[in-house]
Amino acid sequence: MWRMWLLFDPRRVLVALGIFLFVLALLIHFILLSTDRFNWLEGPHHGAMAGQMAPLPAPAK
Repeated sequence: MWRMWLLFDPRRVLVALGIFLFVLALLIHFILLSTDRFNWLEGPHHGAMAGQMAPLPAPAK
């Protein structure tokens, strides 16, 4: 294992790993925010839509 660190600079590897994990975390959070079930900021949208829909009135005879 120690020979691997002779090939790579540990500071660059750790910085690259940190940047990669941060970008991955952002990507996962934005994917979850784009779904209806896991959007913790706006909540589910399917309930709000059903409240706005009203039945059509009966046709006049």
